[in-house]
Amino acid sequence: MKSTPMTPLQWILIAVFGLLLVWMLIKRRGDISPEAAKQLVSEGALLLDVRSTSEFGSGHLPGALNVPLSDLTGRLAELGSKERPIIIYCQSGMRSAAAAGMLKHQGFSKVSNLGAMSRW
Repeated sequence: MKSTPMTPLQWILIAVFGLLLVWMLIKRRGDISPEAAKQLVSEGALLLDVRSTSEFGSGHLPGALNVPLSDLTGRLAELGSKERPIIIYCQSGMRSAAAAGMLKHQGFSKVSNLGAMSRW
């Protein structure tokens, strides 16, 4: 059986998939350590769960406020002062990364992405 070499398009697709995979793994980790996140929460930071209400209902971190990512822009007033530290998490880190970007764009100045809930 003769093998055919990969085309340039196939190489590009493999490279794009690899970069996407690396990006997803980085986002899963977030931009704050679990220890630092716990410290900030103990000092009054808001712990924000951006998963769906059904995901939240099946288990969440103690004291977390649930505002699904799809509802976030319409519920900004519930987050309080834009100066209050906010620690965001979700299931895998993808939604929390998106939420962190949205909040920073809206002027929230102390936003940290924990990433995946399992990191707590």
